[in-house]
Amino acid sequence: MRNAYAVHRPVVNSFLVRERDRRRLRELMGVLLIILPLAAALLTTIWIHLEVLGVGYRIDGLEDRLDRLSREERQLRLDAAYLTSPERVERLAIEDLGMMAPTLDELVFAEELEP
Repeated sequence: MRNAYAVHRPVVNSFLVRERDRRRLRELMGVLLIILPLAAALLTTIWIHLEVLGVGYRIDGLEDRLDRLSREERQLRLDAAYLTSPERVERLAIEDLGMMAPTLDELVFAEELEP
C-alpha cells in the first residue's frame, strides 16, 4: 500500500517543450577539451612507466641468465682442461687400456725415415 494518503493523478505535460541548453553544451565541450588532453598525458605517462619497468625486469632476467651461463662456461672449461690433461690421458692409457710407454728401440725418429 504505497502512498495511501496521496491521490494519484496523471501529470499532463503536453504544454511543456524540451529545449537544448546551448550554454551547458558549450561548458561540457570546454571541460572535455581540458580533461581529454590531461587524461591522454596521464595515460601516456603511465604507459611509458610500465614499459620502463618491463624493460628493467627483462634486463635483470638477462643479466641473471648471463651470470648463470658464464658460471656454466667456466665449469665446462675446467672440465675440459681436466679431461684433456696429459697426466690423466697417460694414466687411463696405462690402467684401462693396458698400454705401455715405448722403449728406445721401438721409437722411430723422422730423421731416420728420410733417405
